[in-house]
Amino acid sequence: MAESLVLTVIADDKTGIVEQVSKVVAQHGGNWLESRMAHMAGKFAGIVLISVDAAQSADLITALSALSSQGIQVTAESGAVSDDSQCIELTLSLVGNDRPGIVREVSQALAAMNVNVLELTTDCAPAEMSAVPLFKAEAVLRVAKDFDTSKVADALEAISNDLMVEISLD
Repeated sequence: MAESLVLTVIADDKTGIVEQVSKVVAQHGGNWLESRMAHMAGKFAGIVLISVDAAQSADLITALSALSSQGIQVTAESGAVSDDSQCIELTLSLVGNDRPGIVREVSQALAAMNVNVLELTTDCAPAEMSAVPLFKAEAVLRVAKDFDTSKVADALEAISNDLMVEISLD
């Protein structure tokens, strides 16, 4: 019987990290299903969803842990299928003047409305016409089908008068 594992990977950025992890997964009969990986501040990090025969799972986890000798830290957790049949997904785009605490304020507002963050990408870059740093965020959110999506925009726009919010149904 197949088991789902969610792996987290982090290492100092260098050539061959994905190759080393995927090699260990393949050697243990695992199937690489989905991943998100990125380079940031000299580190390479990622999350990976794999499927592996339950009989091979423990050996695979041991072999992945052994990659630490090469400077690659891998952790593994059992994955589970969630029932999202009563939910919808929203795409959220935010742009505003950067300042400390904005991610905390946005995530606090979303959590207070029971909005689940599925994906989040943030960036801080100078505005096109000035050197003022702008905070930008893109997120995929999950809410109940009967949720009033206008509440999300209202709550986020209340955080700051310079925060531009765009929400669309996926």
